[in-house]
Amino acid sequence: MKKLVLVILLFTIGFVNSYSQPLYFPPTNNNLPWDTISPLALNWCPDKIDSLYSYLSNQDTKGFIVLKDGKIVLEKYFGTFTKDSLWYWASAGKTLTSFLVGKAQEENYLSINDTTSNYLGVGWTNCPPQKEALIKIKNQLMMTSGLDDGVPDNHCTIDSCLVYQADAGSRWAYHNAPYTLLEDVIVNATNLSINNYSQAKLKSPTGMDGFWFTSGYDNVFASTPRSMARFGLLAQNDFVWNTTPLMNDTTYRHQMVNTSQNLNQSYGYLWWLNGKSSFMVPTLQTVFPGSICPNAPSDMFSGIGKNGQLVSVAKSKGLVMVRMGNNPNTGEVSIALLDSIWRKLNDAMCASTGITENSEINSIMLYPNPANDILFIQSANQLRYSGTVSGLDDKIILNFINSNSIDVSGLNNGIYFLTINSESSRQVIRFIKQ
Repeated sequence: MKKLVLVILLFTIGFVNSYSQPLYFPPTNNNLPWDTISPLALNWCPDKIDSLYSYLSNQDTKGFIVLKDGKIVLEKYFGTFTKDSLWYWASAGKTLTSFLVGKAQEENYLSINDTTSNYLGVGWTNCPPQKEALIKIKNQLMMTSGLDDGVPDNHCTIDSCLVYQADAGSRWAYHNAPYTLLEDVIVNATNLSINNYSQAKLKSPTGMDGFWFTSGYDNVFASTPRSMARFGLLAQNDFVWNTTPLMNDTTYRHQMVNTSQNLNQSYGYLWWLNGKSSFMVPTLQTVFPGSICPNAPSDMFSGIGKNGQLVSVAKSKGLVMVRMGNNPNTGEVSIALLDSIWRKLNDAMCASTGITENSEINSIMLYPNPANDILFIQSANQLRYSGTVSGLDDKIILNFINSNSIDVSGLNNGIYFLTINSESSRQVIRFIKQ
């Protein structure tokens, strides 16, 4: 009997070890090789990888990396771009700032519950003094400053551009200027430049390269794609590099990548979150049902920047995905591109890692989704219905009644919502036009 138990135990240990791999961390010396793993070793589909690369090329991608448990599975560069080429992170760099604010708090330079005026001085906005005093550092992290994002240039950090719209904490709006001013908060709190603080607390311990530079009002980070992948790997491991915690504050680490307020469920501390019941997007006050990326794992969280700068982490799958490049069809936050890449990546992995939207578990089905020219509507219960197609701005673009297909060829590429109204129910289903 004891021998049988021992055999079962040894078999179980062997089974677990064959499927549960510890995270690998590349050397901090960039001249040393980064370990790779073959897609074949993971039972991925090589014939689908070329299709993924073709799609990325058509989207004007510069660099693309996928890590599995820290090792490089896919790495592709397009045109003259190489692994040593530098590219800007755009708003994906907000995730770096989130980390640096948390580190500054851990080192007692600041508290995110402090009033921002303590670090920027009274009068940093054009708000009435009592309203300005409500804005805390955490409001800048959560995009709930209450400042008006509808000003002519919401990147403008001059006090005259920072106008009161609502009390801090009562309104979510994707507003670049309050975020940008977090750099001044960090610099004034630590008495170090943002580049020096980043070097000491983040780049040196992880082997990241790159630097912050000013573009207009914005503070932008630029690096190689592999450095973005290093940061994604750090985030995957709860901001512990190999065995060294770069941030010991477990509460802040948790808050960064979980819902930070009750207005936009899909936003943490400057990170976008998947798998939530609803989401908001820049420039709108509309709350949309469902997850931001149905084709990605529910626990995926991402830094998302203009023109498709992406660092996407799915801890449950051991995956980090990085994409740098251009994409003229996306706006400030490239959610549609992120979801499309995950759909193609699922094909390459020969597996679906996505989630099922509650709104799509009912009697209406759409296909193909993403759509190119014609979107077909299938009703399992032969419902009589009327419907509309609207964009992210909530404006109705198309109307239809009992139609089983819609011509979407005239729509610009992006995310849209199909609303179906029947006698007994109302369904809102998201689709992508590409």
